[in-house]
Order: sequence, then C-alpha cells, then structure tokens
Amino acid sequence: MGIRPRVTVVGSLNMDISVTVPSLPGPGMTVLGSAARFSPGGKGANQAVAAARLGAEVRMVGCVGEDAFGRQLLADQQAERVSTEHLRVAPGTPTGLAMIAVDGAGENLIIVAPGANHLLSPADVAAAQATPADVLVVSAEIPVPAIRSALARPPEVLCILNLAPVPADGANVIAGFADRLDWLVVNESEAAALLGAQAPRQAQAQTQAQAQAPLQRAAQAAAALARTAARHVVVTAGAHGAALADLEGTHTIPGFKVHAVDTVGAGDTFVGALAVALAVGLPTPDAVRAAAAAGAAAVTRPGAQAAMPTPADILSITGLKWPKF
Repeated sequence: MGIRPRVTVVGSLNMDISVTVPSLPGPGMTVLGSAARFSPGGKGANQAVAAARLGAEVRMVGCVGEDAFGRQLLADQQAERVSTEHLRVAPGTPTGLAMIAVDGAGENLIIVAPGANHLLSPADVAAAQATPADVLVVSAEIPVPAIRSALARPPEVLCILNLAPVPADGANVIAGFADRLDWLVVNESEAAALLGAQAPRQAQAQTQAQAQAPLQRAAQAAAALARTAARHVVVTAGAHGAALADLEGTHTIPGFKVHAVDTVGAGDTFVGALAVALAVGLPTPDAVRAAAAAGAAAVTRPGAQAAMPTPADILSITGLKWPKF
C-alpha cells in the first residue's frame, strides 16, 4: 500500500443498545424483542471505523464520559487503529447512548441520549485541526458551535458535512459556508427538512417530487440543495441508491442488490467510504458509487461497526473493486 489518505472525523460516539423486534412499535405500543446487544456506535465513531477499514489513516475528534461505556468506546476505536489523541474524556458526564429497535426487514428506529457528545466544543475542534488531513468529515450529533468550528477548516482540506440529524436551525448551520462546503450528504428526509427551510419554490418542488420514484426524488432534492448549500450534494435513497448534484449536473447512482439484515450504520459507512474514495482521487460519480457499494455491503450483517466492510467484503458482496493506493 502506498501513502494512506488522512481522514479526520468530527462527531459523536455512542454505546448502541440494540434489540431485534417482530415489528417497529408505534405510539403507545410495547413490543417484546430479543436480548439486548451492546455495541460501539455513534455517527462519528461509525464513520471513523468505516474509513479505517477501507485503508485510511483516521483521527477521531469527539467526547465521551468518564465511565465504563466511554472506556470501552475508546478501546474500540483504538482496536480499529483510529487515533484517539483528540478524544476528550469528560468527568461527571455519561457517555452517549443510542437505543435501537431493528425489525425483520432490517429497518430501524433509533433514539439517542447524547450525553458527553453535547460537550464537544469549538476549542476541541480547533485543537484537532492543527494536525494535517486530506478530508474532514463532520456529522451532526454534536453541538452546532462545534459543527461550525469544523466547517471553518483550512481551505486546502476537503470537507464532507453529513447533516444528520438535521438540527432545528439546519439551514442556518451551513449559512455562510456554502462557498466553502465541498460536500453535503443527507438522506431523503434530511433533504426535505433542509428544503422546507428554504425558498417556497424549492419546497414546493420537493413536495411535487413525492409522487416520483425514489431516485428521481433524491435527484431533484440534490439539485435544489446544490444551488445554495454546497459544491456537491448527495441525497441517499436507501436500497435504491443515491443522487449526486454538482456544477456538472445531476447523476443518479443505482443501489446494489443485496439481502439486507440490518440497516443501522449503512449511512455512516457510505460517508466514511466516500471520504476515502475522494481522498484517493476517484472522480465524483465513481466515488459516490464506491460509497454506495460500501453501504450496501454493510447492511448484509447485523450491527453498525461490526458490519462495516473491508475492500474484500465489498468485492465479494457487490462486485465492486475498491481502489488501491
């Protein structure tokens, strides 16, 4: 292997508590499920592991509590060869928790108690930015000031913002950064939340798109966001694939047909893989297709980080050969 791409991830770390259920519960319902599984998670930590398994040199920037879960999450990151130099341990605060229900089709329902993730500060982010990186990945299970501090990174560092979940003032989070934000990655519901906060004409176009096929809806949303939010916008559409919009137009990337077991962590795998693919210089549509293949491979096994693929996994499951570097 040659020079490894350098990826810095700013985001959350959670302990995932997962239960498999016959069907996802509705309001007021109680559903009996399997024994609970405890596993490392959090959007930031997941993205870091995804990038590391695909060959990148990864640094994680985040915050955990001074408790057993926090110690375990630190150890799990280190076991994946992710640098934890900029992971802060916060005394007196619990580590973030995610409570996850997964049904027989692999669909999920997630509730997050942020805990120490909400203590990540602009100062934490600024300290980490002194270390060189090729790509910066930022997700949104952390405070808005920390997100905005990360977006103000050195201009030579390519930035991917995964605005998931969308904050209440999501449009304001990226206001003022559109000309410097290289990539925005969201799913369909997150795109709709962002478009709903924009001009009525764009929101109306998104509403009209609801009758279209998933990839068409994703393409229309991506094109609308690309006009104001970032140089490149990706809207993912689950098993259907993803849409990419940039100055060259809009592209749709069909999904890979796989047997889905658990979709938890698939989006995070996509983002981590996209960071590596872009860092090694793949053309943008090819990078998105490689990320889609990684996300597809991840859903074929249970768990978030446990299911994240290596290049060999991606090849055997989807037929896509991961780029060598």
